[in-house]
Amino acid sequence: MEAFVATFANTTNPTPFGAFDSDSDFQTDADSMVTFVKRKLGDDVLSVELTKKQIWANFEEAMFEYGSVLNTYQAKSQLVNFLGYTTASMSGAEEKFPRENLEFLNRFAEPYAMEAGVGGSYNMVSGSIALESGRQDYDLHTELKDADGNALFTQGINADTDADGQYKFRSKLRIQDVYHFNPTAAYRFFDTTSAINYLNNEFSFESFTPETIFYVLPVFEDILRAGQLDVSNRVRRSNYSYQVTGTKIRIFPTPTSDGRKLYIRVKYYPNPLEPSYSDASIHGVSNLGNIPFGNLKYIRINSIGRQWIRQYTLALCKETLGYVRGKFGSIPVPNAEVTLNSSDLISHGREEKEKLMTSLKEMLDTMTYDKLLETQSTRAELLQKQLKFIPIPKAIFTG
Repeated sequence: MEAFVATFANTTNPTPFGAFDSDSDFQTDADSMVTFVKRKLGDDVLSVELTKKQIWANFEEAMFEYGSVLNTYQAKSQLVNFLGYTTASMSGAEEKFPRENLEFLNRFAEPYAMEAGVGGSYNMVSGSIALESGRQDYDLHTELKDADGNALFTQGINADTDADGQYKFRSKLRIQDVYHFNPTAAYRFFDTTSAINYLNNEFSFESFTPETIFYVLPVFEDILRAGQLDVSNRVRRSNYSYQVTGTKIRIFPTPTSDGRKLYIRVKYYPNPLEPSYSDASIHGVSNLGNIPFGNLKYIRINSIGRQWIRQYTLALCKETLGYVRGKFGSIPVPNAEVTLNSSDLISHGREEKEKLMTSLKEMLDTMTYDKLLETQSTRAELLQKQLKFIPIPKAIFTG
């Protein structure tokens, strides 16, 4: 009757984590790894005090190390494309070649768009201040109100309170637009004494001014002329303007009647975790720790990677064997003692691990997407230099 031989496939819990136990290639190589390690460590001459499970555990660890390093370098190339992506599935993207996108740049550009008033992720609110004849100074925190008469300063993020009723955060209102400006330059475009132009300006009919609508000239000339008139107003006239100091706004010129309203558009302090719309990407991928990369599949690793894993497994086994033999130090024999080589095994194992890790990282440093672009750019430049030395034929024949 043949003796039962324990193999990886018929062993219960052969590895500590079981991440690759169902991989058919891993199962086959695991049994071969036992023979490989024991023969390399001299088991045919002197017994190697390592169990199969210890070797398989090191095999699994070597696979973890290899996958971790590759995923780290892959993340260097792809992290910007995954930022904001859902973390619900924490694996599956490690062996894919994703399409590039500009979401990372767009997100960084949003604050500039918001400052320019052409985009952003935060709403602005508008309110008005009731102007009084002869009064120039008004308080933005108390007198700037919405259509219902509520002060804008006490709304938005400034209205949030904690469980004790205390305000969590109160920021100064940031003014975006003050709708307080002199009449448009169109009414003086051609005839400053035209009564029709004055009336059209007062009733906001400037685009239908009879003196301008049929004037056939390039549009850029109208724009340049209007700009010239605006500059003239600022330099030669007492222009409409305002000045903000602290919570006060001063209006120029002084209002001459009651009942008018000064409309102002403001924004609150932008909470980076609570934009004005529901943004699930805030809770998505944000760093290397939550990018959806799982363990590599051993069956898909090529011969280059498998050889590295074998050598790293051997280095781990040397270190493990050193720890095992270090528990005894020496073995008594008749009339003498045999000193075990635990320290040598540990130091050799650590050195080999470090060399293998260094060589892998140095190779991967040359294979990030940025480095590949540099390599291709250099290759294109060198190719152009080579092509310059190719003589141009005097004639080109076709047929």
